[in-house]
Amino acid sequence: MTQPQRLTHEQAGDLLRRLKARDERALSELYDHLAPWVLGVAFKILRDDDEAEEVLGDVFVQVWNNIGQHDASRGPLVPWILSIARNRALDLVRRRRRWRKKAEQFDLHRATEQGDAAPPAAESSVPGWPVHREVHAALAALPADQRQVVLLAYFEGLSHSEIAKRLQQPLGTVKTRLRTAQQKLADGLRHVRDWMR
Repeated sequence: MTQPQRLTHEQAGDLLRRLKARDERALSELYDHLAPWVLGVAFKILRDDDEAEEVLGDVFVQVWNNIGQHDASRGPLVPWILSIARNRALDLVRRRRRWRKKAEQFDLHRATEQGDAAPPAAESSVPGWPVHREVHAALAALPADQRQVVLLAYFEGLSHSEIAKRLQQPLGTVKTRLRTAQQKLADGLRHVRDWMR
């Protein structure tokens, strides 16, 4: 990535024309010029390198997909792109807050129902943490033979026949175990699905 440099009015106009003509080299040039600025806007809001990088990628995908919506008479290209970066970063901040609130509500609900102690704040603030915990608990509750086929199918991506070959089990046995496990997981995780709505 190059050092931040301002685009002249002529450069921005040329890039805009080429982007609208679907010239991928123009997108690359725009990225080279503006990525440091976009990253700076995102990081200032998020204070997280990984999330700022995520916003950076999202912004240029959005620019490429929606360049036809940019109206030069309503404003220059660069401020439009920086406003996209700002909006994407703010969306992530809002998503963080929603997850944190849902995690707190879910843990409070669980603690009330089961008398559990609340989890450490650092864990409960991670997006998806309550769901992750529940999925692993549901997997752990399966009989070993059913858990094994689920892990091979969903975490290793094996087909039914590949699982049968690896386990040296009949294909019908593998399919039955997987179907039974899926039903148990669906039943065991119904409360999570209802909570997430």
